[in-house]
Amino acid sequence: MTLAYILIATFAGGLLSVLIAASLTVGVLSRVVRHLVSLSTGVLLGTALLNVLPEAFESKASPQSLFATLLGGLMFFFLLEKAELYRHQHHHEGDDHHHHHGFDAQQAGRGGWSVLLGDSIHNFCDGIIIAAAFLTDVQLGIATSLAIIAHEIPQEVGDYIVLLNAGLSRKKALLYNAASGLSAVVGGVVGYYVVGPWQALFPYLLVIASSSFIYVAVADLIPQLQHRLSLKETAAQLGWLAAGLGIVLAATTGLHH
Repeated sequence: MTLAYILIATFAGGLLSVLIAASLTVGVLSRVVRHLVSLSTGVLLGTALLNVLPEAFESKASPQSLFATLLGGLMFFFLLEKAELYRHQHHHEGDDHHHHHGFDAQQAGRGGWSVLLGDSIHNFCDGIIIAAAFLTDVQLGIATSLAIIAHEIPQEVGDYIVLLNAGLSRKKALLYNAASGLSAVVGGVVGYYVVGPWQALFPYLLVIASSSFIYVAVADLIPQLQHRLSLKETAAQLGWLAAGLGIVLAATTGLHH
């Protein structure tokens, strides 16, 4: 059953964002993605700080080694971002960052394939993280999967918009994003069979998962939210952030019951 849970979770995480993108027009996606960034920020921080890290620190591993792993994870994702393999490409012409006309085509032309490669590697790692979480505890696996799905949606939607504006057909853009997303399933299977026998590693994998969530939220998502807004827009932004935290708290309470 655990393998079945992992397959379902990784499959949903890999394809849900693609299905959402397929069901909406580009104009609607451009408006919605801003709110999804706020929502996923709340979900990521809430899951990392209220769910995953507490679970890791309840293990027999020493707090010093877990904090060292957290620091190492943050530095690792920083270096991967420097190598342009982990960077989440949320920026596009409709995201209120005042990009020039043709920005999307330029971005996709420069690094469309590298973005897809980076997303595939990132999704593969997500699959391993989901496997480790489910092998630790089914409830933790569900919470971790929800967090990953929450931050996958704005990422994949942003990539989809960029690929469309670069001249790819709707069908090809969806196909490439779906193929990238399915690498999470491969990571989940690898995690189940390779990581599974090494249960002593689980607390450290959970901390690495938390470092991933925290880094994406703090280094990538929050800077996108830090620009001058009207009072109404600020209230909406805070509301979506609070909704993300509320989802984590509700899921945590419900799963424990």
